[in-house]
Order: sequence, then C-alpha cells, then structure tokens
Amino acid sequence: MKENETKTIREAYVQASSFLRAAGIAEAEMSARRLLAKQLGIADAELLWRFPEPFPSAAAAGWQALLARRAAGEPLQYILGEQEFYGLPFRVTPAVLIPRPETELLVEAVVRHGRRMWPQAGEAAAAGEGACGAAGPGAAAGPLVADIGTGSGAIAVTAAVQCPGWAVAAVDLSPEALAVAQENAARNGAAARIRWLQGDLLQPLKQAGLAPDILVSNPPYIPSGDIPGLQREVRQHEPLLALDGGANGLTPYRRMTAQLAEFAVWPRLVGFEVGIGQAEEVAALLKATGRFDWFENVPDYAGIPRHVIAGRG
Repeated sequence: MKENETKTIREAYVQASSFLRAAGIAEAEMSARRLLAKQLGIADAELLWRFPEPFPSAAAAGWQALLARRAAGEPLQYILGEQEFYGLPFRVTPAVLIPRPETELLVEAVVRHGRRMWPQAGEAAAAGEGACGAAGPGAAAGPLVADIGTGSGAIAVTAAVQCPGWAVAAVDLSPEALAVAQENAARNGAAARIRWLQGDLLQPLKQAGLAPDILVSNPPYIPSGDIPGLQREVRQHEPLLALDGGANGLTPYRRMTAQLAEFAVWPRLVGFEVGIGQAEEVAALLKATGRFDWFENVPDYAGIPRHVIAGRG
C-alpha cells in the first residue's frame, strides 16, 4: 500500500482495510484494526476513540511492513505473535500450528470426563497437592494426561491450568515447537506441572516409563493430496509437520493405536481431534482394540464430527 504524506488514524484504517480486501484477505477490516493497534502500541479497544488523531509519521515504515506481510497471506496470528485459547494467551510462531477454536471443545470434553473419572484430583488440588514435582508426572493424586503433538502447548497448558491436580506430559517431534510450548506454560503459570518430551508420537512416553491415564491429541490429519488445495495462509505459512496426516489423513491415528499396544496399562480416556469425514474411521480404530466401553463424537461449531472420545469406566 502506498503511503500518503498525511492522514489520520481513521484514514490509515480505512485505506488498510481496502488494501487488504483487494489483496484477497478475508476479514480485512479485522486484520487492519488489529494490526493498526499493534503498530500504535495500544489496545484494540482504544483504537476507535483515537481515530481522529494524526497518524504518527514515525510509525509509517513499520505500518507498511505489517500490511505487506498480511497482504502476502501471512496469518494475522503470526504477525501479532499471539492467539487466545480457552481464555489464555498463547505465543505462536511459524514453528507451531495456530490453535483453533474447535480444539477448545476437545479440551472441554476431556476435562469434563476426566473430572468425573478422577474426582479425587479436585480434592488433592484443593489441599495443595497434585503438582508435578521431582517425582515427575504420575505422582499426583489425579491422572497423568499426555498431549501428543503439543505444538504451542495449547492443550497441555490449558489442561494443567484447568485441572491443577493433574500431571501433564507434552510430546512433540519438533524441538522448536517444544520451546514455544514451554514459553506458553511459563506465561500461564503451568510450567511446574508439565513434563516435556521430544520425539515421535507415543515413543517418548514409553522411553520415559510413563503410562498416561488420559491420552489427547490433535495430530496432523490433512490427507497429503489435499495440502496444495488449502488456503494460502495455511499452505504457505503453517508447519507442514503439523498438517500432513499421510495418504488419507489417518496415519497418526493408526500409528498411535498400534503404539498403545506396547503399553502394559492402557489409558482410561482418549480424545482425538479429527478431520472432516474421519470420525467414524478413527472411532473404529479405537473400538477394534477392545479396550474401551464407551465412545462419543463431539461436533465442532459447524456441527461436523470433530472429536472422537473413548473411555473406560
């Protein structure tokens, strides 16, 4: 976008909205508003009453750079460096998948069932127990929950915050993702209750001698052939490692189910996020193990089956 010599903050907003809309950016006005607030160093809520003020000339170069990045398709969350999840702030970088609102529903289901299945964990938390100390996860009165493919740590950190009596282990293949997740745990006061493991799916748990009571994962589930058709924000900017689920998108679920057979004690609760049209097949994989006695499909906000929950007891 070309820079005018003089303009108000409102004019900067209107011009930016038009520029981003012409570049094919969805919700261009929202992007312009949030980027403008970032550039000016103010809260989004302040922007409206600051509209009549002159746009500061010292901010012009940085403003043009932000708009160029967004117009090129870089996700707004990466430019801002943050995304809210379950009411908590999470730093996001191109090393991690941007947390989606529908994943909050997976956390909600796991927490709901987990609290029912381990009611004593709430009592332990109230008594000041249940933290993951020197003994590591598993020493708490509550369950050990393992978040596989933790990415930004959204699931692991939220579980630790919502359920202080639970111990948490977070696994990711990417060391860069784990670094972001650890930062988010510290930011949200949950670092002491989470153990970080680097490696492939469930193998780090087995190597560490950990048998999770709750297994939760939002793994890569996009079929490899569908990757080129994703919107450019996702295709060009989010990590392929967190997107590509193999030929039909089911590879991570098949591998995790097979790896579970290597554990002497199976989880009592499993929660998987799945892609469109995958819920029945993923549920069938878990049913075939014969280890669970109830199943639940949780729809997303569009009514699409998005989370498969399996439990015992």
